[in-house]
Amino acid sequence: MTSSSPAPREGTVLQVCPLPASLESALAAHHRTVRLTEQADPAAYLRDHGDEVVAVVTRARTGVSHDLMDALPRLGAIVNFGVGYETTDVARARAREIQVSNTPDVLTDCVADLAVGALIDVMRRLSAADRYVRRGDWVPGGFPLTTKVSGKRVGILGLGRIGRAIARRLEGFDVELSYHSRTAADDVPYRYADSPHALAAGADVLVVAAAGGAGTRGLVSADVLEALGPDGYLVNIARGSVIDEPALVAALVKGAIAGAALDVFVDEPRVPAALPALDNVVLLPHIASGTHETREAMGELAFRNLHGFMTEGTLVTPVPEPPTE
Repeated sequence: MTSSSPAPREGTVLQVCPLPASLESALAAHHRTVRLTEQADPAAYLRDHGDEVVAVVTRARTGVSHDLMDALPRLGAIVNFGVGYETTDVARARAREIQVSNTPDVLTDCVADLAVGALIDVMRRLSAADRYVRRGDWVPGGFPLTTKVSGKRVGILGLGRIGRAIARRLEGFDVELSYHSRTAADDVPYRYADSPHALAAGADVLVVAAAGGAGTRGLVSADVLEALGPDGYLVNIARGSVIDEPALVAALVKGAIAGAALDVFVDEPRVPAALPALDNVVLLPHIASGTHETREAMGELAFRNLHGFMTEGTLVTPVPEPPTE
């Protein structure tokens, strides 16, 4: 008896949130696609047509809620536009034999580029200097001295694809690199720290590149920030949830750390009220993957995942199985 291969799927593709125009066009051109946000009564649509939906396309920031998952009894695939998928309960999906995909690799370079740019910005105070000139405050010798980047000790929290790409770029600055991940890697020359606290204690800059989700929530705690110290800088291009945000705000207000460059926040697009007034904080609107080239590549990969599932029953880039302890 031979095992059967995954079969193509017949049914509706549900787009649950706005997506790039090129991806929306590809979905509409090749599959029967319904945009949930354009329904006059989304709840009524799900009640009357939920059993027609076999695949969902969503953004990583939006995901698929338990209620939506439950409203789609024939759902076979959740296709994420984005590398993160913590907004979807993957274990719950797998228990229902629902496949889940994301768009890894294609955004790695842009996210790593922005991480290094943000690190340079906050340490050399580029944004602050720009504001200084624009305000007309430039006088000879007036702008305060900043902190050198080259040769510093940089700790990377999370040495996955993006963390490694950040490390490779920073090697060009002759920095001393260390990292913390769930397990030590045997294929990198960087020093392994056995905890986030130990990583921060041995770093001048802590770059957060860990995945989001319940397992990393609050990983950068008040204790970790204290270990980073008043001369230390924080860069976060991962997820806002990885950092204890109230503790970070308190540390910045009190001067317990030297500065921070933040592309992500806990409750986006809302930013903690105290941060915009701080000149030693670089605030970015979650733009690490926000280039024309990368967003097009992400859209193409998301479509390939969806099309692969609908025509062959398989995903191109399914999310990995959780690590075993």
